[in-house]
Amino acid sequence: MKRISKFLSESGIASRRDAEKIIGQGRILINGKKITSPINFVSKNDIVKFDNKIISQITNNKTEIYLFHKPVGCIVSNHDPEGRRTIYDILPKKYKNLKYIGRLDYNTSGLLLMTNSGALARKMTLPESNIERVYIAKIGGAITMDDAMLNRLLKPAKKGIKIDDIIYRPMKIERLSASDLKITITEGKKNEIRKVFEHIRLPVRALHRISYGKYELGFLPVGKIIRGKDI
Repeated sequence: MKRISKFLSESGIASRRDAEKIIGQGRILINGKKITSPINFVSKNDIVKFDNKIISQITNNKTEIYLFHKPVGCIVSNHDPEGRRTIYDILPKKYKNLKYIGRLDYNTSGLLLMTNSGALARKMTLPESNIERVYIAKIGGAITMDDAMLNRLLKPAKKGIKIDDIIYRPMKIERLSASDLKITITEGKKNEIRKVFEHIRLPVRALHRISYGKYELGFLPVGKIIRGKDI
């Protein structure tokens, strides 16, 4: 038997902490009975429903990883209280139990890794893992700047910066065109690139992730998912 919050986490519904919130909201049924406490246990014979939909755990013990091309206009979450579209509204049904590795915000597109392993998802998002994430950013106000002027503005981001008591690690930044930058980060704090660039007065107009560690988006079409090389 498993604690219900662990079952939900391993099913890809939410993290353990978020699963407890979902349980408290009365959105989980066990064998038709609504529960509001995480102190409940389930076995393989129990029927568990989330928002009245049956959920099940991935039974394949082999760790798998998938590459998904997230479009703009959806959130990386199992559910949105505001009713916005989530990645699980886009993914084919057979991938609904996959867990996302890190997040991309509503207006950011590009590579989102997904897996059937909660342990792998946690490991790949830990700051100490130092996994590089590479983005292409379109920057407002950069078109008329020469390289020297732009580099002066980028200096705090390249060295590392503290904003509202949050420390952001140094970024690798390469200019690709008048307004496009290639940005590499290794930590992935929430909205990290957008917050840092807003602080240095170079607002990000569009953001697109092209790689995460050894995995590259390549020419994967928007909204499509493919199996990657297993870990």
